[in-house]
Amino acid sequence: MNNNGKYSSLTWLLYFVVFEALVFIGLRWLLEDLGTSNQLQPENTVVPNWVKAVTFILLYILCLLFVVMLISNFVPSKHRRQLMRWVYLALAGMVVMLFFLF
Repeated sequence: MNNNGKYSSLTWLLYFVVFEALVFIGLRWLLEDLGTSNQLQPENTVVPNWVKAVTFILLYILCLLFVVMLISNFVPSKHRRQLMRWVYLALAGMVVMLFFLF
C-alpha cells in the first residue's frame, strides 16, 4: 500500500473514531434519564435498563444508517466494500458502547 492509501486509511480511521465518540456522547446525554445506574436496589432495575439499552441500539443503528447513506453518495461504487467494513466495525463497537453506557 502506498503512502497516499495509508494516509487515506488513517484519515478514515480518525473520522470513524470521531463519529463513534460523538454518537456515544450524544446518545448517552439523550438517554441519561432512562434506566438506573445503581443496580443493587431492592426494586427491579431490569426493565428500565432494558428500555435504555434497546433505545440506544435503535438510535445508534439509525445514526449509522444515516451516515452510511450520506457517505455512500460521495464514495465511488468500487469503494463501497470498504465502507461496509467500517459498518461492521461500528456494529461491533456498539456492543462495547453498551457496556460503557451502564
